[in-house]
This record gives sequence, C-alpha cells and structure tokens, in this order.
Amino acid sequence: MYSLLKPLLFSLDPAKAHAVSMASLAPVEHLSLLRSLLAGALKPSDPRLAVRKMGLTFPTPLGLAAGLDKNADRARAFAALGFGHLELGTVTAQAQLANPKPNLFRLPVDRALVNRLGFPNEGAEHVAARIRARRAGVGIPLGLSIGKSRNVPLEPLADVLADYCASFRAVRDVADFVVVNISSPNTKDLRAMQAADAARPLFGTLMEEARRPGRARSTAASVPLLVKIAPDLDDEAIDAIVDEAKRAGLAGVVATNTTISRAGLATPSEAVARMGAGGLSGKPLFPRALAVVKRVRARLGPEATVIGVGGIDSAETALAMMRVGADLVQIYTGFVYGGPLLPRAIARGLLEHMVQEGAPSLRALVHGSAA
Repeated sequence: MYSLLKPLLFSLDPAKAHAVSMASLAPVEHLSLLRSLLAGALKPSDPRLAVRKMGLTFPTPLGLAAGLDKNADRARAFAALGFGHLELGTVTAQAQLANPKPNLFRLPVDRALVNRLGFPNEGAEHVAARIRARRAGVGIPLGLSIGKSRNVPLEPLADVLADYCASFRAVRDVADFVVVNISSPNTKDLRAMQAADAARPLFGTLMEEARRPGRARSTAASVPLLVKIAPDLDDEAIDAIVDEAKRAGLAGVVATNTTISRAGLATPSEAVARMGAGGLSGKPLFPRALAVVKRVRARLGPEATVIGVGGIDSAETALAMMRVGADLVQIYTGFVYGGPLLPRAIARGLLEHMVQEGAPSLRALVHGSAA
C-alpha cells in the first residue's frame, strides 16, 4: 500500500507530506478499536525480541527516533504500528516555532533528509499534558527528548541549566526515560554544550533534579537520563562526553544525531548546496553512526544503555548496529522512505536471522552465542 502512496506523498513539499501523514494517523490515535485492530496485525509479540534495559522492558529493540512526533500528537498510533519504544519531542521549556521555511528537504537518491527545523514544539508543559491524557493507550516505553529554548543564550550558563531543568520537571512524570539533546545542529551554538566544561554542570544539575521527588514519582532518580551526541565529534570529544556521562551517572547515550557533513552523497552537489544548512539524516549517516556507537560502547562499558540511530532501514542495519554495541535502535528517515510497515518488517527480519543462525534469543543473535 505504501508503495502506491509514496509517489503521491513525495510529490508534495516535505513539510506538507509530513502533515498529511500525521493527519492520516489521527483515526488510529483517537479510536481505540482501530488501534487494537492495527496492533493485532502489526505489533510483534514474540518474547525473543524483548530487551530489558534501564529497568524497562522493550517488546522489540526498534524505536521511533525523536523529531518525527515533536508534540506527542500520535504516540498511541505509532505504538500500534509495532515500535518497541518511542522517543517524542524534542520539547523545550518555551514554546517555539520552526526555523523559517524551507526547512526540510529530501535527497531520494541517497534515501536521506536534510532538516533545519530547530525544535518547533508547543512547549514542554503543554506536550506533557497531552501525554498524561493519553499515556495509558501507548503501552510501550516512552521517552522524551528535551532541548534548549532558542532564545536562551549560552551565557550565562546558569540560564541554560534552568531552561533544561524546566523542561525536565515538566516531562519527568510522563516519561519512562529522558534524553538530553545537546547535539542538534539547528539551534545556534547548541553543540557547544557537548564540551566537557558545559556538559559537566548540565548533567550534574539534571541528575540532582532527577533525585528530587516529582509530582507522580517518589523514588530517587527514578527517571533514567541519557544524552544524545553528534556524529561530527572527533574521537577525543566522544570519549570526553561519554566520560562526563559516566561521571554524572547518566543511564546511557543516544548515538547519533544528524550530521552537518555532506560527504559521499550521490545527490548533485549543486542541489545539496541549494538546500543550505541543516542536519543530514538517513542512509549516508549509517557508517559514521555505526563507528560512533562502537566507540561509545567501548568507552561506556557493558552495563549502561546505548541507543543507536542513523541510517537504520532494515533488519540487517539494525542488527549491525546492535552487534557493535547498541542495546536499542531507532528510525526516522528510514520510516519516511520505508513506510508504516517497516517496524513489522524489521521485527520479522530479526526473527528470521535468529532461525537462520540458530539463535534462541535476540541477545544470542547479537552476541553470537547459544545462551
């Protein structure tokens, strides 16, 4: 079905196509019977696919990456499509509009996207209220990505910390985990927060905030915190930010965000140049994301959680990402190009690999053992 609809969607401006796609999911989001029927057809139920990390059980390792459902408008619908978790947002303490249009571009020959949206969202409090009203219908682990409000400058740093804390306090009671986004290329100077001297106080402040009882939580540090890093960091910078995450006691790392690199694209360079600045996602990012995940795992150790993102569009790419160290994986651009049946296809593909390789579980498939 998607193969028939995709040419029509791709004939539209990318932003309009996204709006049409989100509107098409409205009946699923709001009609429980329709969600049940869809979930019955699409949601994997094989316990061999389950992943247990951060005190949570993920029915499959495949999640929806942040950025596709920024305002949590379709959380229940996406869950019914067969994802094992959702990362919604990125939300900010202050509601803000997208960066000026055009701000979203397709590179079909590369199966890639370029975006410079810049965290458009209705504000952390507003989005949290929507999730609170619909949370029971999601049924899978739900993460929230938090970012810096656009009009909060990096100096003084105390204002940035307060801004992130405001977002965290808004979402902590509706999220199973929270991802601190300091790596988007589309908010001015945000990536400077990945430097150790900025990340250290940010992580420390958020962990201190996490230990305070929330409105609906009384257990200390009950909400796992992760940090999302850029693929454009060099190895030394990756090691430094991972060390800060370990020092602060974060639950893990999400690797990676979009890239500012345009290397190796098949799309003509003049067409790419016309698109301008922004983060590139999709297939071209996969090799670098794979390398970053491998380095993060080696530096982070075996216990913390690593979520791999970037160029995943099949069971094979998902498995490759897990074999270098990811516990969980996420898709965004792959979903745009692959369509709503892709989560089911990836789950089935992983099960087929288990059969082919004689692996009794996902863990055995990933680690090449019979245990």
